[in-house]
Amino acid sequence: MTPAGAVGQPYSRLEGRAKVTGTARYAVEYPVDGVAYAQAVPATAVRGTITGLDTDAALAVDGVLAVLHHGNAPRLTPGVDPELFRLQEPTVHFRGQFVAVVVAETIEAAREAARLVRVDYAPQPHHTVLSAQDPALYRPDHVNPSYPTDVVAGDFDAGFAAAEVRLDLTYRTPSYHNSPMEPHAATAQWRDGRLLVHDSIQGSSPAREILARLFGLPIEAVRVVNTHVGGGFGGKLYCKVQTVLAALAARHVDRPVRLPLTRQQTFGPVGYRTPTIQRVRLGAGPDGRIDAVAHDAISQTSMVTEFAEQTAVYTRNMYAAPNRRTTHRLLRLDVPTPFWMRAPGHTPGSFALESALDELAAACQVDPVELRLRNDTTVDPESGSPFTSRNLAACLTDGVRRFGWDGRDPTPRARRDGRWLLGTGMAGSSYPARVRPATASAAASADGTFEVRINAADIGTGARTALWQVAADALGTPPERVRIRVGDTALPPADVAGGSTGLASWSWAVVRACERLCDRLAELRGRLPAEGLTVEVSIDDEVAAQRTLPRYGYGAQFAEVRVDSDTGEVRVRRLLGVFAVGRVVNPTTLRSQLIGGMTMGLSMALHEAGLFDTRYGTWANHDLASYHVSSNADVPAVEAYWVDDADDQLNPLGVKGAGEIGIVGAAAAIANAVHHATGVRVRDLPVTLDKLLAA
Repeated sequence: MTPAGAVGQPYSRLEGRAKVTGTARYAVEYPVDGVAYAQAVPATAVRGTITGLDTDAALAVDGVLAVLHHGNAPRLTPGVDPELFRLQEPTVHFRGQFVAVVVAETIEAAREAARLVRVDYAPQPHHTVLSAQDPALYRPDHVNPSYPTDVVAGDFDAGFAAAEVRLDLTYRTPSYHNSPMEPHAATAQWRDGRLLVHDSIQGSSPAREILARLFGLPIEAVRVVNTHVGGGFGGKLYCKVQTVLAALAARHVDRPVRLPLTRQQTFGPVGYRTPTIQRVRLGAGPDGRIDAVAHDAISQTSMVTEFAEQTAVYTRNMYAAPNRRTTHRLLRLDVPTPFWMRAPGHTPGSFALESALDELAAACQVDPVELRLRNDTTVDPESGSPFTSRNLAACLTDGVRRFGWDGRDPTPRARRDGRWLLGTGMAGSSYPARVRPATASAAASADGTFEVRINAADIGTGARTALWQVAADALGTPPERVRIRVGDTALPPADVAGGSTGLASWSWAVVRACERLCDRLAELRGRLPAEGLTVEVSIDDEVAAQRTLPRYGYGAQFAEVRVDSDTGEVRVRRLLGVFAVGRVVNPTTLRSQLIGGMTMGLSMALHEAGLFDTRYGTWANHDLASYHVSSNADVPAVEAYWVDDADDQLNPLGVKGAGEIGIVGAAAAIANAVHHATGVRVRDLPVTLDKLLAA
């Protein structure tokens, strides 16, 4: 590979102009002849059976083509995915489950008709309350994606009993909702028995496979396009119900159908981050060195599908302690199924552990940064293997310097500016660095240009731009001579954009394809065929042969807050993070991802909370007017930096991915800062003024 120097440069996004001028096409914006519009009808029962449907008024609306329901919808293959097996049976598993779909000539007619569909139910008793005392709590076989449910090392009980300093603390986080700018949406059309879907999804290759199985089609008869995706945050990781409903409706009316969910319909039926109840116990010496740690996490799942958030996994690998125990318990409720959300497990888990460490630092009268440095380790506490790289200490010390942490008075309520109480706090961050199989192709044209193809998904992260830079260097050519194509199952297959695996995996495949093309061009000695030359390479075997080693990105987050002593209003004055995330392909897009995650953590700390009405089995605040996401007025200057983090044991470029780590620890840093400012410890997010004034 002859580098041309594109990797590491702050290129603007290739699709930037298309997005700001409105020419970038999203899932329900592609021009389609004869398109009809669909609107989903949600169940108003929490649990029960549909006993009757009155569609006469809906069908009488001018322009309505059909009302699909369990009695007339095309059949799906059972046993593929219970989350997608909709309009097939009269059973209602949770409030908000889609029980009918209206198809009309216009979206206005579809929405009006959907309002007129009348559904009768035979309701059944329901249970929607998550409680740590519920006798139905159980131990799942594993937690997401395939972690052991419980892990024990040493003797926690003995170590905790013998510790001079002991803390036994409970933390709670509410449900959180993925709220991308583009809601879940799809356009589906059938052509000669083949299904074409334009979908808002983070990975079209897996979606293609599941759609083929659901509709009983050969996989080559399904094509899924996701050229542009307006955000996802994990909520669009796999095929969702709107895609299946659009395809069912299109088959039923024999026309292309668009189905965007309303904002309200994205609160629940397509997933959310589960609420958690977390008990953290720390036993330490007076110097703050941890002898024993236990992290017991409780979360909820639905009656439809088991989804076990890996909340306590963060504690297994972050800090050293000879005696350790981490457990997960799950409760099945009559609620929608939780799903992936940015840095799953690590986000709620880090809030609990990093808050507990702050409380331990206060108990031991040790600086919070120093406490973490004393419990740092070069060996993975769970596996006993050395980390491939661990630059947590570098992030902590660089963050101290940049933030101006030295000389901090640890006394709560010690700083004041008029009526404002001032405080600072910090937390550590980590997230696994992983790769998945992928395939890419590279083509050379007679005019000296190149095209690289891979079914990666760019959900707003700048992935296509980073891959373009990687390809240019791998080909040894100026990037202006390279075209990049992503987001279409007609391209070589690749896995989803999720878990910070995207660029780490896709870049590996792109490098190998470009290397193979360069080798073939060298063999041809300049005699390129008129039609050009294309090669395709899979890294599946290389990924499968990779050793299982502890690979992580790390970070340190620092926050300064001010709290109004009269009203309890909290304002974050600044956020600063320093991260170790492998080789930097594009500093502009990297910074964007990091500050985006940090801002999402700020929103988690102060604003976001799904308010679930257990009587009616739904969220009371199911729109962006009442479910508050941090806006510009809430967000201060957010600074993101990174340290050198060479790691050649993950992929050829040493890329780790940074989509998740920015949110990890951010909420804890802010909550710790609020405690420093006020002396009030909030262990139940979000930090709201009523909790401060009440204390």
